[in-house]
Amino acid sequence: MKKVLEVCVDSAESAVRAAAGGATRLELCANLVIGGTSPDEDLFRMVRERVDIPVRVLLRPRCGDFLYTDDEFELLRRQVRRFAALGADGVVIGVLRPDGMLDEPRMAELIALAGGCGVTLHRAFDVCRDPFAALEAARRLGVDTILTAGQQASCVDGADLLRELVAQSGGAPQILVGAGVNAAVIRALQPLTGACAFHLSAKRVEDSGMQFRREGVPMGLPGLSEFAVWRCDEAAVRAARQSLDACCGA
Repeated sequence: MKKVLEVCVDSAESAVRAAAGGATRLELCANLVIGGTSPDEDLFRMVRERVDIPVRVLLRPRCGDFLYTDDEFELLRRQVRRFAALGADGVVIGVLRPDGMLDEPRMAELIALAGGCGVTLHRAFDVCRDPFAALEAARRLGVDTILTAGQQASCVDGADLLRELVAQSGGAPQILVGAGVNAAVIRALQPLTGACAFHLSAKRVEDSGMQFRREGVPMGLPGLSEFAVWRCDEAAVRAARQSLDACCGA
């Protein structure tokens, strides 16, 4: 079974740290603090200049659910086409119908636009109505990876479903375990689920170098400090890689 340690990053700095820590693949996004949205084209170019491991690009026009308007879907179409042309190793996508089932026609359209690069069905899978039906739909569509926490907020809580999904998929598509992953979680979950693909952000909060601070004037989400910067923790990635190698072979 293919071994994957995918690290989700939203900056060039984090990409470099993740690669140095032993990530086998990156998922590039913007706005990781709100679950990730589509990144900027120039950020993608910068990351490709600085790391030599595969980069998949998360394409999500906004935070929130995965039922998209015609305009939002058109934006997704354009982004898939653009990043595939730029040389992304894969796209990370997901579209649902109002009834919670995977929107196969729209997914098929996006996959066709990806032009043969890899395709991950992201955690839209975790809020779909029927995970096993979605797994079979993903297989029909040619999706090669499903990112999931077993339809829970944390992959530890979703261990039972993850085990069933790994068994049913047979590696096609590959089940990529995410949400709450770290070195200890890999050691605990790998024997329980049989998964050898894990996804983490390994993020830590770093204090901004800004010296003058005008407090009480938020620029974004209320309650989030304007002087807290999220960056990948290289040591946490390295520890996760060591756990994965120990469980699935170096």
